[in-house]
Amino acid sequence: MNTNFQAVKEVMLSRGSVKRYDTYEMPKEELDELLTLASSAPSAWNLQHWRYLAIQSEEAKQRLLPIAYNQIQVTESSVVIAILGDTEANKAARLVFGEALEQGELTQEIYDRTIGQIDGAYQNHQFARDAAFSNASLSAMQLMLAAKAKGFDTCAMGGFNKEALIKQFNIPDRYVPVMLITIGKAAQPARPTGRLNLDTVLLETL
Repeated sequence: MNTNFQAVKEVMLSRGSVKRYDTYEMPKEELDELLTLASSAPSAWNLQHWRYLAIQSEEAKQRLLPIAYNQIQVTESSVVIAILGDTEANKAARLVFGEALEQGELTQEIYDRTIGQIDGAYQNHQFARDAAFSNASLSAMQLMLAAKAKGFDTCAMGGFNKEALIKQFNIPDRYVPVMLITIGKAAQPARPTGRLNLDTVLLETL
């Protein structure tokens, strides 16, 4: 069996939602590396809809704790990453495609047409919100896998007060909270969880 595939498979199957963490102060270099890897996720039009809020200090974690309904992993983990989705990701299009235009990889006609398509799509607020969630979630999953590969454990959290998070941490209106992810060294292993079998989740092969 391909050794690369085997390594990736092991990371994917060993990842679980860890709720209790040992004390570990994550160096900035390690956190930056994980977030850089998370940022390499794919996204629609390569607009890179994800933004991160890293909550690492004890003071910030204590502010987050009631927002996360007092879930203890918020304070025990090394860092909590708030995954945010950009509802105005179209504003990045000129930066993303401008470099390709300057380097001659795109013609002016294709550049103009692409920018027009993107801006047109983002006139639909529901589309913009849906895209923020779906694309930021790709980065979130990549972050958890990168963390596991580096020897950390994680827990994705949807149970938190999104409005309170926005207010407490002064998050600009354009960003929507998608989830919280705790990262750290596990003090207790993740609780085993079952999975629906393939016959259940694969509706049909056409």
